Amino acid sequence: MVTTMGYNISMCLIVFAYDAHPLYRLVLGANRDEFFERPTAPAGPWREAPALIAGRDLRAGGTWLGVTRTGRIAAVTNYREPGFQQVKGTSRGALVTDFLMSALAPAVHLQNLSARSHTYNGFNLLLGDARSLVYFSNRKEGAQIVPAGVHGLSNRHLDTPWPKVERARAGLERLLANGTGLDVEALFSLLADRTPAPDEALPDTGIGISWERLLSSIFIESDTYGTRSTSILLWERSGRIHFHERTFEPGIRHAGRTHTRRFSFRVQPDPPAGTGA
Repeated sequence: MVTTMGYNISMCLIVFAYDAHPLYRLVLGANRDEFFERPTAPAGPWREAPALIAGRDLRAGGTWLGVTRTGRIAAVTNYREPGFQQVKGTSRGALVTDFLMSALAPAVHLQNLSARSHTYNGFNLLLGDARSLVYFSNRKEGAQIVPAGVHGLSNRHLDTPWPKVERARAGLERLLANGTGLDVEALFSLLADRTPAPDEALPDTGIGISWERLLSSIFIESDTYGTRSTSILLWERSGRIHFHERTFEPGIRHAGRTHTRRFSFRVQPDPPAGTGA
């Protein structure tokens, strides 16, 4: 079980509001869960692509979530399916960087990806730019233009009602309800919720009850595996993006030690390339 889960580059929870707030085009919060032994660099501009801001998986070279100064965003989660892992599958972190370093519209990029998506282990992918937001999984037929509203994504399909997804969605809806500016610390607090789901509400994904319990909370902590970072992205309708990343020291005893990085910039869109949503 450890081998199966440790092989993934994984962000295990994304909750977001798309075109659902008068001040923000997009509000997104995400927890990246991973084994502590996997080397990781914190969010920042990449040397080979200074317009790209993201953390980095130092083992495979990709990332789990990133944004560019031109207003491109991408995030990936693994699709949980123990027993169906390709040992030599292409790193899913490249799914994020390939889009962020391109200039194609999300739908066009996904058309190009679909023919080779089988070379990856199961994944969920969110791709967006100043014009659209699209969801794609290589465990589901076709891409989906994301409708306006509050959505959640974990390790099944978009809006699969796992307890942690539903809890995070409800929490984000409460924060959005007054229609005013959002408190970033309130978003961080939402994603720091360590409340486990009751056993009767747990999904059965084939990983055993002890792992289902551990992974059922929004924020995960154990001695070897857990939430490594929380990312918050606010895309104002005025065209400004605020991106915050909070990283956590590994292990239960050190989870209170955090480091927060903040980036803010006005989007300078790429000229249109390709067509599509």
